[in-house]
Amino acid sequence: MSKTTIGPDGKPRCKWCDSAPNFFEYHDNEWGYPVGDDQRLFEKLCLESFQSGLSWRTIYEKRENFRKAFHHFDFNKVAEFDEKDKERLLNDAGIVRHRGKIEAVINNAKRAQELVASEGSIAKYVWSYEPKPEDLPEPQTVSTSPESIALSKDLKKRGWKFVGPTTAYAFMQAMGLINDHAEGCVMREKAAKAREVFQRP
Repeated sequence: MSKTTIGPDGKPRCKWCDSAPNFFEYHDNEWGYPVGDDQRLFEKLCLESFQSGLSWRTIYEKRENFRKAFHHFDFNKVAEFDEKDKERLLNDAGIVRHRGKIEAVINNAKRAQELVASEGSIAKYVWSYEPKPEDLPEPQTVSTSPESIALSKDLKKRGWKFVGPTTAYAFMQAMGLINDHAEGCVMREKAAKAREVFQRP
């Protein structure tokens, strides 16, 4: 079974782009390219945690609403959220109104502050879990890895919530810690080049 589909320009992309019309833009411009910005990394961890049990399409289509509701995932601001903020979020129809996940984001913002204090940055910490390319399986054949399991385990040990191994692996795929674009996808080489020039924190 092919792991690619034909994009709007007639060139092959990862098959999962077929799931939604706006996935081609996300796939071509964001997914799999290395990220070293703490705020973007925190945002993705939060959005992946909201996705748990749901589809990425659901979360992606609400992403701007999430950003507005959580101050663009500035974890220093989110860490200050109180009960009033929780109620505001639980009444916000533009996001996923799941109390446990909302509380997890607020909790994780506080844990992010602790992580920055102890490790220097979220980026420095998560990139320490980057696997060696030669250890990677064939693209898009697994949903966890030894590194995602280790990252998940350590985050949980540090008090983070909704950060299971599958969530951690999806995060690593999206933030470019691995190049999981399918063989034959036109963006695989672009992502590889981006990873080559990326300055690891």
